[in-house]
Amino acid sequence: MKIEMELNGRAVTHEIDPGANLLSVLRGMGQFSVKLGCETGDCGSCTVLLDGEPVNSCVVAAARTHSHKVTTLEGLLGDPLMKELQQELVDKGAVQCGYCSPGILISLYAHFRAGNELTDHHLREALTGNLCRCTGYVKPLEAALTVAQNQQGGPDEQGGAS
Repeated sequence: MKIEMELNGRAVTHEIDPGANLLSVLRGMGQFSVKLGCETGDCGSCTVLLDGEPVNSCVVAAARTHSHKVTTLEGLLGDPLMKELQQELVDKGAVQCGYCSPGILISLYAHFRAGNELTDHHLREALTGNLCRCTGYVKPLEAALTVAQNQQGGPDEQGGAS
């Protein structure tokens, strides 16, 4: 079956198996930031944006994306917010094995872009769908809080980011 979607800002038509999940289709299309983890929607390694909302692509039927917009990390590489999030993850030592990093970046990006609160509590909630065995979440959270402070004009303007 054929699906047409907008993938990372460009219209694509792709032949898929009727039962294929979005994860396998995206990887088949060269979107290797989308990682295969649990295949049950629990780990977040396969997180992408579907019409701007983060979803676990391993549990989304690829056919569901027909006439929709899908964005992977590859599609956000030039975005200033994504660049800042990536740099802070590196600077804070939050990228260890790196397997979960694309999903964490997509989840944080979506949280920031949605205009959600950028407090310690809300950023922790944004990361709840992403499992990371290496960092213990302290360093990714520190990176997100630094970006939040930068977005809000620093800690003095909002009374701190925590």
